[in-house]
Order: sequence, then structure tokens, then C-alpha cells
Amino acid sequence: MKINEIFGSMVFSESVMRQRLPDEVFRELHRVLEKGGRISLKTADVVAKSMMDWAVEQGATHYTHWFQPLTGITAEKHDSFLGCPREGKSILRLTGRQLIMGEPDASSFPTGGLRATHYARGYTAWDITSPAFIKEMSAGKILCIPTIFVAYTGESLDNKTPLLHSMEALSAQALRIVRLFGNAAARKVTPFVGPEQEYFIVDKERYLQRRDLIYTGRTLFGAPAPKGQELEDQYFGVIRERIGAFMRDLNLELWKLGIPATTQHNEVAPGQHELAPIYATCNVAVDQNQLTMETMKRIANRHGLVCLLHEKPFAGVNGSGKHNNWSISTDTGENLLDPGETPNENLQFLLVLACIMQAVDEHADLLRNAAANVGNDERLGADEAPPAIISIFLGSQLEDLVEQICEHGSAEASIGADWLDAGLSTLPVILKDATDRNRTSPFAFTGNKFEFRAVDSSDSIAAVNTVLNTIVADAFARAAEELEGAKDFSRALSAWIARTMREHRRIIFNGDGYSSAWVEEAARRGLPNLPSMVDAIPVLTRDENVALFEHYRVFTRTELESRSEVLYETYTKMKTIEARTMVHMTGKHYVPAVIHFISRMSDSVNKTVAAAPGTDVSVQRDLIARASALLALAYREEQALNSEVERLNGMDDPARMARHCQTALVPRMKALRAAVDALELMVDKALWPVPTYGDLMFEV
Repeated sequence: MKINEIFGSMVFSESVMRQRLPDEVFRELHRVLEKGGRISLKTADVVAKSMMDWAVEQGATHYTHWFQPLTGITAEKHDSFLGCPREGKSILRLTGRQLIMGEPDASSFPTGGLRATHYARGYTAWDITSPAFIKEMSAGKILCIPTIFVAYTGESLDNKTPLLHSMEALSAQALRIVRLFGNAAARKVTPFVGPEQEYFIVDKERYLQRRDLIYTGRTLFGAPAPKGQELEDQYFGVIRERIGAFMRDLNLELWKLGIPATTQHNEVAPGQHELAPIYATCNVAVDQNQLTMETMKRIANRHGLVCLLHEKPFAGVNGSGKHNNWSISTDTGENLLDPGETPNENLQFLLVLACIMQAVDEHADLLRNAAANVGNDERLGADEAPPAIISIFLGSQLEDLVEQICEHGSAEASIGADWLDAGLSTLPVILKDATDRNRTSPFAFTGNKFEFRAVDSSDSIAAVNTVLNTIVADAFARAAEELEGAKDFSRALSAWIARTMREHRRIIFNGDGYSSAWVEEAARRGLPNLPSMVDAIPVLTRDENVALFEHYRVFTRTELESRSEVLYETYTKMKTIEARTMVHMTGKHYVPAVIHFISRMSDSVNKTVAAAPGTDVSVQRDLIARASALLALAYREEQALNSEVERLNGMDDPARMARHCQTALVPRMKALRAAVDALELMVDKALWPVPTYGDLMFEV
């Protein structure tokens, strides 16, 4: 089976529409796609009929409005194409109204108080900018129609609606920038995203023996295996046969869905891997990443495996994230983040760069919030992922330009690329990039794009791109406001770039983001440091942030307040589930196993002494004493943790409950884990009730 034959075969793409729709209908649809607006109901009926006919030809029996509520995953309700039978014969039906609008229960999804149980109405509305596709499941082939999800009162209840608003805001303000430089041909500026996805694979049989993995997606207990990632032999290592078979089938399914998955490799930790796609428009990239995560889980199950997307499924080795590669381009093909051969002369690029410096510096708190996730608290700042302090890495070439401009008002020259000669006559001389990379930076320039590396692996990338689009749109608007009316544009432009870079140069840091020295330096610079999810939630409802989002019609204050409440509730629910799982596993698994171990060891001592008086049994007695002490400690910590969980029953304020989980539950969870993990290293493996780290990470 050839790639080009199956790629996009399950997508109702523009090329499929061009072939199947009448010319006038396709033109109307294309016009709306390019310029915005609404299609007529008559056109919607034609599109719906064509879409259904195509889907049925592919074997689809049902359709669904596929949307992205505030759960971080997708939602769908399947309806068959069957209409009312006539004369005993089935009639297939999908109308324009059914295509355009659906009505799921809005009170059964996270709403942050926007919807009460007795006010349940919500609507899904067709997102014409994202292509429909067919998903192959055990339930059959389902036609999925991407939609937004809004409440009866109009507030957005999903991740897609604000993202689309942010893209419109960015396009409108970016057009003002390119117009300043004489580009009258561009009609739209679009953000493009390429999200790299990290994940772990474990054996399904062993997974099902770990209640912590089942309930929370991560191991809440587990002593380190004798070997971890210290030999640095996992990264880019030979892919194991079973994993390779999974990757092969995963690629085939993703290609059918039009997802251009190109890169696959082993990551740093044992059992960890990465997949990277080619860039897509921002909203399509969000859809495709959601599909990618879902498809990973489904294909892994077929191979007797489980895909773990949690940010930190195993302690002591690297966790998983997403690298959100973000760029912006005009519909005429110009990448606004391409510095060109002589970036010191590329004033449009320097203006865009200055705007991004301003946006990230002024709104670092919002970017940190966008990467806030319960699992990410276990990963960020842990010498394996970017720190929680947001900064920009530009590399030597661009940093030198910024320094020149800040000191002299302009840049006379730029550092160019150099050649790398390995010194072997049989090998070619390689043209190096103009700068190195920095893996410790959360927001790094990488040639013609910015890579936001702090994004969590399990969540939607919609939030971070919504923030990026909005804050950069605002910076563009403020620059355009000052420069559009300038009498001497060249002088005003140079002055604006220099002033803006001077004001925001503190956000640039090219050093080691893992070092404690950077934490101190960032504090001196006045950069925010929000180490946990709970610390980052309040920034959403700060007056200045509310004003920003409301100005560009991305969020209302009510929507931001609801999302803030959802985040608090999510943190509390996840930590409560983790704590209860630890209590359950300690009481049902570990305590009985350790008691059995102590009893067996005690019997052995008694029998040995009885059979051979005077025999040295000090080792056995020492093991019994130490195991008994740790067992008592584990039991006390289990009881204390359970008490802290019960205290939540007397609280009703979401912020207070989340803070209690952070300050009371988390330390108790760590203490309980330490005791149980120490016991794991003492109790013989035959008695230990769950698979160990070595079993999970190395035996796939």
C-alpha cells in the first residue's frame, strides 16, 4: 500500500469537495473558507448530501458532531444516516440543518458554573474551516464533522471557539503589519502549528495490574529500576519489534486521516517515544493532535499495549510533553518569522520579532497558564523540561542583532552561517545553522518559527495557541497604531523597533534554564515564576488579561471565570483521585503483601532457631524490624492522607480546595510513596503485588 494512495483517503478534503460538489456550491464554500461569512441553507443541504454519499461509499453508517469540550479530550454522539423507512425500505439522510447544528447536553460537561443541571441546552455548530473525516472504530466507520460547542446563552464551552476567534484577531492585526511594508496582495495571515507528541508504551497485561495507571495514568508508587536513562542509550535507539509494529499501524491510520506524521523515534526515557507531524493551519493542527492522541491509544490496544500520555508516568526518568512549533504566514506564502539571508536588513522581520518579545514579556503569565496541567506540575522545571519561568531563546545570531539595535538603534551586520568540516576527505563539508539550539528554553526561536516547549503531553494544544495568537495580535495592533500614521515611516519604524527591544530585552535568555542561578536572575529581572498549576490559575481573571481577551472577542469575563473554576476543580478532582488510589493500593495491595513477607520471615526465623539453636538470624531479624517500621510508617501516612482527603468534604470554594490539595495532599502522597517504595526494595519480587518499573519500562 503506497502512502500517496492512502493519504487523506478518509478525509472530505477540498479536493474531494471540488470533485463531488457542483461548481457554484464549491465556489460559495471556497469563498466562505477564504473570506469568512455564512453559507446558505440550500448550499448546506447540497454539501450534506454529498458528504453523506461519500461517507457511505467508504463504509460509514453513522455521523457525529465532533467537538472539544473543556475536558481536554474530544466528544461525540453517533447518529445513523437512517431516516424514516418508507414501504419497508431504508432511506439515508443527512440534511443541511443536521450538518450545521447539533444539540448535546451542555450541563454534563465542565462549565465552571455556566450551565446548571436544569439548564442543559447547548449547541454544536459546524466548523467549516476543519475538514470532515471518517474514523474507523470498533463501532464501525463514523463520519466526524468538526464543530464548536457553545451554551444556549452563547458562551463558549469548548477549546475550539476561542481558538478560531484568536486566529481571526491575529490575521486582522498581522495584515496591518504587512500593509506597512507595501504588501497589498495578502488577504489573510494564518498561524501554522506542528505539535511534536511524546508518549510512553507499556504492556497491557502489566498495565491492568496497576490500579494507579488505570485510574490516574501514572505510577503513584514505584522504586527505580536498576537501570534508567543514565547510559543515554534510549534516545534514537533501535526501535523494538513490538513498538515498530505499533508505529507502522499508527502511521497508516494517521495517514488515512490526512495527518502528515513524518517522524518517529525512541525518546530519552525507557519505553518513551515521539511522533512529529508536518505543519498545518492552527485549528487543523489542534484537531489532528487530538486525533493523533486518540488513535495512539486505539492502535496500541490492538497490539496488546497501552499508550500513556501522562506528563510523568514514571518517577526518576524524563516525562512527556509537546513541542508546539508556531509560525505565521500570509496567504501569498510569506512566512513572517523567516529572517532571510540578511536579517539585519529585514525590517519587517525585526518588527515582528520585537512584537513577539513584547507579547511574551507582557503576557508570560498567560503562556504559563496555558501550559498549566496537573501532570505538568511533575515535569516542568525538573531538569528534563523547560522551567516554569517563561523566557525567549533567540540564539547567537538574533541575540546579537537585538544587542546591536538596543545599543545603537540599528544593526549593521548579522552573524552568518558557517561551514562544518569533519576533517575527512570522504565526507562533505556541512553548512551549519547560524545558531545553536537550547533545549532548556520554554520559548525558543528555531530558524523560522518559535517552539513553545512547555506544553503538557496529554492536553489539547488549543489553549496555548489561543494565547499565542491573541497576545501577538495585540502587539501587532499597538505597533500598527503607532506606525500607520507616521510622517517619516522609516525613522518611526527604526525608533519603534529599538525602543520595544530595549523595553523587553529582559525576556531574552540564552543560558541554562535548569540552573538555580537562572531562577535568581529571573527574579532580579522581574519575570514571573509560577511553579505550579494552582499558582498559575489566578492570572486568567486579572483585569488586564480579561480586558485583553474581551477586546479581541476571544473570551468574555464570564468565560474566563468559568475556565478558572474548571481548572481549580480539575486539579482538586485529579489530586483527590490520586490520593484515594494511593489509599486503596496501600490498604489492598501493599500492606497485605508486606505483612505476608514479615510473617513468612518470622516463621523462617522461628523454624531456623528451633532446628539449629545458635544460628545467626540477625539478617532476618533486621529485615523484619526495618520492614515492620516502614509498614507502620506507611500505615500512618495512609491514614493521614485519607484524613486530608476527608477534610475536602467541608469545603466548597474551588480555589481553597485546590490549594488544600496542593499544600496538604501532595506532601502526604510523597511521604506515603517514599515508605512504600522503600518496602518494594526489601520485599521479594514474588510477593510484590504489582509489576515494577523494570517490568513496565523494559519488558515490552
